[in-house]
Amino acid sequence: SVIIITLSLLCAPLAVEAQHPGQVARVGFLAAQSPRQALGFLALKQRLQELGYVEGQNLRLEFRTSEEHLERLPDLAAELVRLPVDVLVASGPEAALRAAKDATTTIPIVMVAIDYDPIALGYIAGLPHPGGNITGVFHQQLELAGKRLELLKEAVPQLRRVAVFWDVPSADQWRATANAARELGVQLQSLEMHQPPNYDFTGAFHAAVRERAE
Repeated sequence: SVIIITLSLLCAPLAVEAQHPGQVARVGFLAAQSPRQALGFLALKQRLQELGYVEGQNLRLEFRTSEEHLERLPDLAAELVRLPVDVLVASGPEAALRAAKDATTTIPIVMVAIDYDPIALGYIAGLPHPGGNITGVFHQQLELAGKRLELLKEAVPQLRRVAVFWDVPSADQWRATANAARELGVQLQSLEMHQPPNYDFTGAFHAAVRERAE
């Protein structure tokens, strides 16, 4: 998952702290929603324990969430910087990364970019060499959206109609897929999913069948 990939970026600074017994590594999480019960975060916490970092012992996790009120993110980011934290994780919307970037130029920031392109928006120079104090992962992988459809067309050459499931965070991937479909001569059926994480997959599959998606 994205959080597990983020773990690899957290390990380097935390490893330095591990060389000094008695010190506590402090990681700040800045997000629009609390990640504590997310499956990705629970996997991250388990992996940290396997690496010797136990919350309440040598690891402290500081959460600041805006409860979907994005205008609160700058104040929350500033609060984490004042603690201070050793690493600042900015997860979710672009507003979280923007607030983190405005709050510090020295604390390492790990972004988990869900619905925006950090390269196009100028936050980093590129994924291999981001520059500055920001690193992390870009979740959308737009270059793969069209490639998936291309591979599907190669596997089923007579393919003419494809149902595509997508949601708001993957809207850019939907548009990239639509562009590829025009070049491949494939007609797409748009099935936008709502109310995450309780998506109505049953209803969406029934809609695909009604429209004779292949």
